[in-house]
Amino acid sequence: MPNPAAPRQNGKQLNPEVRKHNFDEVAQIFTKEEALAEANRCLHCKNARCQANCPVGVQIPDFIALVKDGKVGEAASKIMETSLLPAICGRVCPQEKHCEGNCVLKEKFGSVNIGMLERYTADTARKEGLLTTPVCAKSTGKKVACIGSGPSSLAAAAELARAGHQVTVFEALHAFGGVLRYGIPSFRLPREVIDHEIETVKSMGVTFRTDVLVGATETIADLLKEFDAVYVGSGAGLPTLTGIPGENAVGVYSANEFLTRVNLMQAYKFPQTDTPIRIGKRVVVLGGGNSAMDAARCAMRLGPKSVTVAYRRSAAEMPARAAEVEHAKEEGVVFEYLVTPKEVVADETGHVIGLKCTRNELGAPDEKGRRRPVEIPGSEFVMPVDTIIVAIGQKPNPIIAKTTPELKTTERGVLALDEEGKTSMPGVYAGGDIIRGGATVLLAMKDGIEAAKRINQYLQGK
Repeated sequence: MPNPAAPRQNGKQLNPEVRKHNFDEVAQIFTKEEALAEANRCLHCKNARCQANCPVGVQIPDFIALVKDGKVGEAASKIMETSLLPAICGRVCPQEKHCEGNCVLKEKFGSVNIGMLERYTADTARKEGLLTTPVCAKSTGKKVACIGSGPSSLAAAAELARAGHQVTVFEALHAFGGVLRYGIPSFRLPREVIDHEIETVKSMGVTFRTDVLVGATETIADLLKEFDAVYVGSGAGLPTLTGIPGENAVGVYSANEFLTRVNLMQAYKFPQTDTPIRIGKRVVVLGGGNSAMDAARCAMRLGPKSVTVAYRRSAAEMPARAAEVEHAKEEGVVFEYLVTPKEVVADETGHVIGLKCTRNELGAPDEKGRRRPVEIPGSEFVMPVDTIIVAIGQKPNPIIAKTTPELKTTERGVLALDEEGKTSMPGVYAGGDIIRGGATVLLAMKDGIEAAKRINQYLQGK
């Protein structure tokens, strides 16, 4: 019988004083005993709210039941019926907003730790050789191009291959994974996990090509001469900047550049790797989202004396996952709330030495329901700083839209879709951050899966 009142298993983590000096994965995989104990907490609800609130439709009670019975390989196959990136989702999905946030045990006993169970299933099945290649339908003879190799394109490519289409993924960089590889640090998502999930997609017959910047190397019009349909999943890699005076000073990074240097180019290993990165004694990260937490935690591992996250609202309004904020605090990151940056101060050589700010108080709610920050007159102060990392959002690179005028965009610069999920160009579909302007890995995957279904119907002439 299930035992929902048993203590929730959260697994072990590396000691903060050790992990803040390396890039090893922080959260450790469940032991078999922990996994069985947590699986036994699940009530296997008939009308499971967890599954109903999973954007990619993972059959959660079914896979947990298989884990409970010791059938890890079958559990992995069950997950992969709807999601082909289980080891990634188990690590970076905000389960607290989806499946775990809707678990019937949440209020009384604490939600079942679905994310850790998914990760345990995927990792154990891989290590024990229990994963099987998803079955693909007979070839349709149709060819589809997927632009980008991030979570949205990977999900779309896998579903299209499963439907029997010939799929080619085009990546602008020299390595695959998109934001999974350049944006998310290895202490949250090890590189070998990304590599393995991509190998699963390759095993389905999907072809991958690097160093193809669509919009420059080739245009969408060029692709449509070779392919029957195109999926645009190129993400949102263009940083949003503050626009304050002095922002071009040496020592000011966008989070995109900083995280790409650290994660993709492995600048923390310089000179063993080719890419250097300069980090001073005092680092300030501007922003309150998950990218800000990633930047702050990466910066801490580069050896400064202090890392401070400066956020213009209070802790209650911070959009980052609570677990990531807690991990950052454990590793020594300091948080300054209700602070607005006003000017970057540089020395005579052009290097940043300070950040002028004002203090805020919270005013009326904005259109999203969050209270607006209102500057307090006379509250100006200067934060001494050697490095500033701007992590206040990102938007799509405009290169595809500029080279393909047939594609309509919105005022936010994202691709516009109609009510059926189509772009304004026949045969071209899109999803992920290129239509959202910045969201989660899981929502990007959802977009890719849904677009693949629409592309399949399009190719069938429906």
